[in-house]
Amino acid sequence: MAAAAEPPAKPLAGAADSTPPGGKDDSSLGADVAEKQGEPDPASASELEDTVPGAINEGSLLRKLDRRLLPAVGILYLLSFLDRSNVGNAKLENLTVDLKMTGNEYLTGLTLYFIGYVIFEVPCNIILKRTTPRFWLPTLTILWGVVATLLGVVENKAGFFAARFFLGVTESGLFPGVVYYFSMWYKRRERQFRVSLFFSAAALAGSFGGILAFGIGHMRHVPESWANGWHWIFILEGLATILVAIAAYWFVYNYPDTAEFLSEKERSYIRDRLAADSDATHDESFTWDNVLRALKDPKCWLYGLSFHTMSLPLYTYSLFLPTIIAALGYTAANAQLLTIPPYAFAFVTTITVATVSERLHQRAIFIIGSALFAAIGYIILLSNTDPTHRPGVSYLGTFFAAGGIYPATALSLSWPAINVSGQTKRAVANAMQISIGNLGAVLGTQLYRAFDGPRYIVGHSFALGYLLSNVAVSTLLYFLLKRENKRRDTITAEVQEVGDLVDWDGDDDPRWRFQY
Repeated sequence: MAAAAEPPAKPLAGAADSTPPGGKDDSSLGADVAEKQGEPDPASASELEDTVPGAINEGSLLRKLDRRLLPAVGILYLLSFLDRSNVGNAKLENLTVDLKMTGNEYLTGLTLYFIGYVIFEVPCNIILKRTTPRFWLPTLTILWGVVATLLGVVENKAGFFAARFFLGVTESGLFPGVVYYFSMWYKRRERQFRVSLFFSAAALAGSFGGILAFGIGHMRHVPESWANGWHWIFILEGLATILVAIAAYWFVYNYPDTAEFLSEKERSYIRDRLAADSDATHDESFTWDNVLRALKDPKCWLYGLSFHTMSLPLYTYSLFLPTIIAALGYTAANAQLLTIPPYAFAFVTTITVATVSERLHQRAIFIIGSALFAAIGYIILLSNTDPTHRPGVSYLGTFFAAGGIYPATALSLSWPAINVSGQTKRAVANAMQISIGNLGAVLGTQLYRAFDGPRYIVGHSFALGYLLSNVAVSTLLYFLLKRENKRRDTITAEVQEVGDLVDWDGDDDPRWRFQY
């Protein structure tokens, strides 16, 4: 990837005028995190200081940030994905039968979720910009936890439709909000890896969802009037979300300037390192002009299209995998358990691809490769003309699909975080990406119709087509960003100290370079 070399981390005032001993280059971050994740969290700032008085060990500081930030928001996203996708597990426990749904009415409920999600995506990120992460992220989590719990007590399809719509509304602000949140803590090259780690919680949610649904599904006739266990899938998982959300008011932090776990030296050091390549240290007030900048930027729309072409395969997979497996001839209980291994494989591939991408500083090539890997899975699914007699072939296809969809989506979602400069513009660009992307999910929810099984030719064909479209969009972005960087090279050199500039004009400034 074309990117200027980053300057070495600068010691604080009073430190020796050299790179802090033990400082790490960003490219070694993935391996460093993996090697050190078993270390205890430093109890104080003194543990982060090097042998040079006043100097901060950058690698140790990054690990400290990771331990404080990633688990907190990661568990919120795990719960978010669990609460949106557990409807697929509930369907196997006779949700549609008890609510007297006919035809494709179940699909209508799935679609309503994404309509609410798309409509409120941008407003939620604007609210985050005008409030704080510690207030807004846990509050959103409580709200969707309440809605998710109420799904367990609906008595008819009208209640199911309303609850799914409001679940989409309340969950809409989490993912783009966290992506923006990371941009205020990490340097550009560090964000993609963190976004991928954060998104890997979605794969874990799929595995947990299968395990939980298998156990909770046995809670039939509790109470006697509830003949099936789907009620408790929603209720227990929704209540767990509420409890975690209440605790999140204490374990979600705002920004470096106010985080209690940092010393003044560490705050100053974080500001210095962010100033090297981002605008996170600017005191930028909210303006509608900055919102319009995102809306008028064609690249922001392309970032959205990149996710759009991944969201259809992502959400059709997560919402319909239990149904697809059950249609192969397995019982509901066994189908719940069989959803676990593909998701576990997806978790491994997401982390692996993110780490290699981080080391090589390449994004587009890994998105393209992952999308093609997933496409192989759908080719296998479509080519199996008798899935009930050869279920193993189709089941193998689900592994390829998951193993490519999740890493490609994670990397696609990092485009705005690493390439959009200007805090408000970046927040809006992140929200635009998810909103545009989830329009693909709206379409996807209508593709796996009740009478299409067990081959689901329409759904699998759309997923395959979207994956190949993602290859085209990612290729276009690669050449577009590369060409723009070359054009800017003829105008002026890349800026290094963005945070220290008073005349900075965001990513429209010719001194900014894009990463691809």
